[in-house]
Amino acid sequence: MLSLSPPRLLTFFVSAVLIGLAIASLYLRIPTIGPTVVKFRTWFFIGAYVVLALGVVSKSS
Repeated sequence: MLSLSPPRLLTFFVSAVLIGLAIASLYLRIPTIGPTVVKFRTWFFIGAYVVLALGVVSKSS
């Protein structure tokens, strides 16, 4: 059976940074990594949710 647990703080922050970069690239120019984020924006969104989902289904210590 699948048991869910809250993600660790680090996992949540990594997910939040990825989603934040993807959303910020819609409205702002990001100086250093901006072109990469714009080019792979959809994958940043997907990656953020995958990281968060893995954090929820894995065991938290």
